Amino acid sequence: MTAYLFDDRRIRWQTLAGFEHLTYSILNLDEARGSVDVLFKFAAQRQILLHRHKVLNKTFVVQGEHRLYHADGSLKEIRACGSYTVSPAKEEPHREGGGEIDAVVLFQIFGDGGVFYEILDDAGQIVASLGMADFAELYRAQCAADSAAA
Repeated sequence: MTAYLFDDRRIRWQTLAGFEHLTYSILNLDEARGSVDVLFKFAAQRQILLHRHKVLNKTFVVQGEHRLYHADGSLKEIRACGSYTVSPAKEEPHREGGGEIDAVVLFQIFGDGGVFYEILDDAGQIVASLGMADFAELYRAQCAADSAAA
């Protein structure tokens, strides 16, 4: 079987201060419906910071393997390219990352406008959160950067 890689050269990947091994591109944001569609790229063989999902996330793996890790960094699950997952809010914190190559994963995030993700330190204490207002601000900045580059 022929293997294909997703061509992401036209995507303007963004970075988020303090979030190593992760880039993103927000595709759509609907504040009235409380939804955000975003591509996340997880670096190969790396783990992002500890966090927990406070709202429903639906994911589709576009490229690579989407790896999930327990809070201690041990491997929890591997989601293969082409897999689709529906994940309700969960209190259990985890890390995510790519497999042998960078993983590109489409996230559809559904919330009520409150907190979408809690960012935790290694002791499990909340150090930051991301919600609709944060994603809206990131989306505006991304659109402004796209307009300036055009």
